[in-house]
Amino acid sequence: MALALLKTSPVSAKSRLLQQTSLSLYSSAHGFHEEAVKKKLLQLTGGSVDLCKEENGIGILTLNNPSKMNAFSGAMMVQLLEKVIELENWTDGKGVIIHGAKNTFCSGSDLNAVKALGTPEDGVETCMFMQNILTRFMRLPLISVALIEGRAMGGGAELTTACDFRLMTPESEIRFVHKEMGIVPSWGGAARLVEIIGSRQSLKVLSGALKLDPAQALSLGLAEEIIQPSSEAESLEGARKWLRQFIDGPPEVIQALKTVVSSGKELQMEEALQTERDVLATVWAGPANLKALERRGKFNK
Repeated sequence: MALALLKTSPVSAKSRLLQQTSLSLYSSAHGFHEEAVKKKLLQLTGGSVDLCKEENGIGILTLNNPSKMNAFSGAMMVQLLEKVIELENWTDGKGVIIHGAKNTFCSGSDLNAVKALGTPEDGVETCMFMQNILTRFMRLPLISVALIEGRAMGGGAELTTACDFRLMTPESEIRFVHKEMGIVPSWGGAARLVEIIGSRQSLKVLSGALKLDPAQALSLGLAEEIIQPSSEAESLEGARKWLRQFIDGPPEVIQALKTVVSSGKELQMEEALQTERDVLATVWAGPANLKALERRGKFNK
């Protein structure tokens, strides 16, 4: 009976999961034309966004523009979209760590790109482009961690809020500097910050352009932990070690868990419950479930 009801559901598991991941916020119906924006952004060159997919199911996403504190050029914004699409299709993936090259996270947008995108229309198009990307990144069925070394400023601070968790090294800093630039967060950072630390604390952080060191971020609930590395390589290994405790299991189970949590966060209760039901159908009586049943409760010990 239950399976029959599932088969006649008006929204299939596949289509609902698609809505949770790769569906963009904006399209031509909103006056947004992604290909035209990409063409414009690709002219603003510099840096790269690199992805390494490891055999343990962890993806390492590196912002690589160290001469500009890993600020995003237009081309890097397009590359970020390409990497997110690649992660959406990574069936063996379980987690992703995003960090910056050369011991600094990201200083936001490259000022050359900001100056080149000088009209309100350019600003809104870039806003929509980056909101699309970071929403898709947030909805990935992978557990995501921002490894913050050095400064995460402006758009870099916004990027950290699209991750499930944030780890900081002792000398690092998060700062939403938008007020000092005469603007507001535009990559979705304000909305996500409110969800993470609440509206009252968010107003303080944004209106004060506060410099949040690791202890302050930890006390606000913005950071999960302060890791104590002696080198960049050790920082990354520390982040891997931290993440492994949450991705121990088959990819399909980790991805299913992330999906139902994302549904509970974003959807209305009835839709979230339907998503749980649909996701359950993809893992119930599956290999991991059957193997666990064979252990006869040994996981309780």
